[in-house]
Amino acid sequence: MGGAQQAIIAFLESVHPYDNLPRDELVRVASSFSRREVPAGTEIYRKDDQLEGLYLIKSGGVEITEENGALVSILGPRNSFGERGLMREGIAVTSAKATEQSVLLMLPEAEFVRLSEEFPPFRRFFNRTRGRETRQADIATMKIADLLSRKPMSCAPDATVREAAQIMRDAHVSSLGVTEGEKLRGIVTVRDLSNKVLAGGLSPDLPVREVMTPDPISLPLSALGSDILHIMLERRIGHLPIVEGGRFAGMITQTDLTRFQAVSSAVLIRDVASADSIEEMAGVTARIPQLLVQLVGGHHSHEVVTRLITDIADAVTRRLLAMAEAELGPAPVHYLWLACGSQGRQEQTGVSDQDNCLIIDDAATPEDMVYFHKLAKIVSDGLHACGYVYCPGDMMATADRWCQPARVWRDYFHGWINKPNPEAQMLASVMFDLRPIGGNGPSLYQNLQEETLEIAARNSIFVAHMISNSLKHTPPLGLIRGFATIRSGEHRNHIDMKHNGVVPVTDLGRVYALQGRLTAANTRARLLGAEEAGIISASGARDLIEAYDLIATMRLENQSHLIKAGRKPDNYLAPSDLSDFERSHLRDAFVVVRTMQSAIGHGKAAVS
Repeated sequence: MGGAQQAIIAFLESVHPYDNLPRDELVRVASSFSRREVPAGTEIYRKDDQLEGLYLIKSGGVEITEENGALVSILGPRNSFGERGLMREGIAVTSAKATEQSVLLMLPEAEFVRLSEEFPPFRRFFNRTRGRETRQADIATMKIADLLSRKPMSCAPDATVREAAQIMRDAHVSSLGVTEGEKLRGIVTVRDLSNKVLAGGLSPDLPVREVMTPDPISLPLSALGSDILHIMLERRIGHLPIVEGGRFAGMITQTDLTRFQAVSSAVLIRDVASADSIEEMAGVTARIPQLLVQLVGGHHSHEVVTRLITDIADAVTRRLLAMAEAELGPAPVHYLWLACGSQGRQEQTGVSDQDNCLIIDDAATPEDMVYFHKLAKIVSDGLHACGYVYCPGDMMATADRWCQPARVWRDYFHGWINKPNPEAQMLASVMFDLRPIGGNGPSLYQNLQEETLEIAARNSIFVAHMISNSLKHTPPLGLIRGFATIRSGEHRNHIDMKHNGVVPVTDLGRVYALQGRLTAANTRARLLGAEEAGIISASGARDLIEAYDLIATMRLENQSHLIKAGRKPDNYLAPSDLSDFERSHLRDAFVVVRTMQSAIGHGKAAVS
């Protein structure tokens, strides 16, 4: 063994992940590296070049830049570069240039691939994604499509009650969908036949349409099992039809659920739905931090955790609306209560204030508006008492500005789009995340959303301003392979995992949704929709989704650690609390986000 190879072995023993390789493998790998001396200013490779292999800096320095020349990072000894390209068909996604006289070691692509396949720790070090651990499925996190165990059973509206009863008897089911063609018109259950027909002394030759429940609430195949649990418990129903694209796809009943164990979010929903006072609900929401710990500890994906936590906030809101109407009387005109912010996007964590508004039917009179202001106060005060504190920016239905008839909301959006000043950009960003929670006027928002997306997407000046606004929050990247942490105050040397972590991705998702006229409010759904619509490339979407998943997961894990330590959860993470492995991958994720920000800032959809 020559002296040069021994020097490489000694160097690799001090570099992770090579230091974890077996001794014989380390010797073999050392012999695979080639050594290169490069003068200062040498271009090592350009974006879109075919990479020869993985580079490891033995001495000197290298700068990594984006296609437009923007600096990504400055690397020093023991830092690797080129791995992102190697894991994306071997094509460089950035450019690299020596900033000083440097010595580089290069591991050939074939050897990099072999090590990745044969040594999982090696693969995990260079792979930004966090493999989701396999666990026994439960109903809360399963897709409805996986829960349906039989073909849909149905009858026509003009079928007789007797015929419907015979179908249920022969198929051993307790309910039928009532359909015209494949379209669901209603459902009929054994209880309907018993209570309405037999007990009511009606003829069994009546058509089913006379005793069915028309236009029942339904869910799509893509919904989670938790949606079934929450709706059944909150509305006290035992049969839930599944509808996909207007087609009746099947029925889920309480009997179907007996073979699954629901996670505790369903219990919290049940307790909220049956609460008789705000104090009772506050007792329920006080258990949310423990729920977060259980869900994170169970290795549930971040989008499932935040969805389940948001579902509880939705249930609290609807229960408060019901309490308000019980106190004030029925609403005088149709209205819609909507959430924005993290609740609107279904991304609530253990730290959430309230962001909401009211859209009211244009028929409302001044006297009617007095009713809705009272309703807003009851609900907002109740949310505050339940831990969803008042919004510091007063983005709440209690503010006159955010409790208005539909025509005023239409004027708001048109004004923001036509005159996109800084305040308009901020308000539009918040209000593009609206999601209906309760009320009796769903069309009030549906029509407004479709119209607004159409107008906004066509206004290139507004889109440009929204893009500019989306770049105000930047990932916390330091120049020398580190993080730009908070410099002073209570959170000194910490990263804000909300404003500098997930918010930059949320802002990108909102712009993609605007460009593609996508109606989803959830960030991850927007990124997937943007890829499907061709707004961003497949590789760009894959990189960004993986980066977002890692950032959002680490944010939740940090909150869980704080709760288990007896502290209130917050969004501040100390990089010093992370392992070298975690710091490396978190920084890589931030680099991806900044790269995508640069791409959209220069008028490009994505990085190839």
